[in-house]
Amino acid sequence: MEGVTGAAEPEAAAGGIPPIREEDVRGARLPVFADRDRSLVDLLERSRGYGDRTYLVCDGRRVGFEEHYRLVSALAVELRDTHGVRPGDRVAILAANGIEWIATFWATVSIGGIAVAMNSHWAAGEIAYGCAHVRPTLIVADARRRERLAEAAAQEPAARVPVLRIESDVAAPARTAPAGLACPSVRLGEDAPAVVIYTSGTTGRPKGAVHSHRNMIAARDFYRYNDAVAAAAGRAPQYDRRYLMTGPLFHIAALHNIAVPRLDNGETAVIYTGRFDADAVLALIAREGVTHWTGVPTMAHRVLDDANSGAHDLSSLRSFSLGAAPTPPAMRAALRELLPQATAAMVATYGQTECSTAATIATPAQLAANPRSVGSAAVNTQVRVCDESGATVPGGVEGEVCVRGAMVMLGYWDNDEATAKAIDADGWLHTGDIGVLRDDELEISSRRTDLIIRGGENIYPVEIEDALDTHPEVTESIVFGRPSAEYGQEVAAVVVLRPDTGATDDVLRSHLAGLLAGYKIPSQWTLTTEPLPRNATGKVVRSAFA
Repeated sequence: MEGVTGAAEPEAAAGGIPPIREEDVRGARLPVFADRDRSLVDLLERSRGYGDRTYLVCDGRRVGFEEHYRLVSALAVELRDTHGVRPGDRVAILAANGIEWIATFWATVSIGGIAVAMNSHWAAGEIAYGCAHVRPTLIVADARRRERLAEAAAQEPAARVPVLRIESDVAAPARTAPAGLACPSVRLGEDAPAVVIYTSGTTGRPKGAVHSHRNMIAARDFYRYNDAVAAAAGRAPQYDRRYLMTGPLFHIAALHNIAVPRLDNGETAVIYTGRFDADAVLALIAREGVTHWTGVPTMAHRVLDDANSGAHDLSSLRSFSLGAAPTPPAMRAALRELLPQATAAMVATYGQTECSTAATIATPAQLAANPRSVGSAAVNTQVRVCDESGATVPGGVEGEVCVRGAMVMLGYWDNDEATAKAIDADGWLHTGDIGVLRDDELEISSRRTDLIIRGGENIYPVEIEDALDTHPEVTESIVFGRPSAEYGQEVAAVVVLRPDTGATDDVLRSHLAGLLAGYKIPSQWTLTTEPLPRNATGKVVRSAFA
């Protein structure tokens, strides 16, 4: 198709490269791997073969693949027999990262359930919304979130469902399970939903991106293909890889692109817990021999600022890369100086929650030639740039970035209107990002309209504006991003107050604290009684605050 770029794919398998062919994928002819798995259950069952090799490390605890399988199998029986979880039922996970989080995910999908990865930063009001939205059969939560869940249950009947304590109830079934217990696996179709991942929505409410078994396996196969191509090119295969997980499991970076691939290829995920601390992270890398780490620019900024960054033995780290937000060239240069052995092959990728994994990848050579590049289309992925009518524009012309492939989500949970706007009849995901293709390489000109990216977290202003406007002393507000050396962007707000009122920024912060996650609450405030500037159609002129 003219104006569409896709990965250069071999016509037939060679040197271990997976064979690719075209198949019908939900009404569109798309390139797929011919030898792919059809269910996440296949990955789980195959993982038993890795035996006592370490799958997960968390706070000094180590869980091997066989132990993980026993944990998952016993929990799956408990979910099915005690809690009545059936194929298609939702099991919500509301907890910080940990071994039991991952085991709950695998137990849920193994019996055909849908894991709902709730944002662990959510306030009670957001939890109440999420429960009303997906109607979970069961919620697995840690102590800190159970307190918020109790507040949510007082507001929303859908939150009044059985709750498992992730600290004790998840592992308990394995302690009394018979030896050799097999997982009660249910294999559904490739396009059956497996997980709901929440992403901020321009309508002011989070949207639940629904990812299928096919989507998550396609994300895993992104890595399988890259390894096969490297081996075919004569590069020695990497061994004993240990991946550091510093992002939350309610994001695709941790769940789809670390936890799932590591289970399938017998490698290790090292889970960092607690608030990000550069010195603690570097110490963990040294202690656990971490070989691969993908962070966000905020983390890199803190590592570079850490006075002890050079005091740790980081020789095990073979690969460090950045995602989630644009990376300034100066930061890349500083990282290469600090971590020369790990950044020599630093790449850049482009994707979003709706894509499951990277849609494009820029090689070191591409970045050297063009620092703005986010690379060429990933394997089995098609990328184009279109105008407002949806027509593909020529190379070099700016427009909306559209992506198509087996990794694109099924749609948004219980939101047909938003799904129809995002995915067209031919299966193209309209990302809302503005970019340009030059010689089959993509450059991103701007992020989705009004989006704030703070420390790798996507924040839509309208959600905060809606919450601010519920305060009785607020007449209107506008929220936008301002540059931040540490976070990339900070959340700023201009709030128009009613005359003769006494609201302060502290009052407004307290008002938002029960409605929104902490990272969404503005750190910069302007309080005024002057109306916001508007255009001829009555819309607020956001560009006035850029």
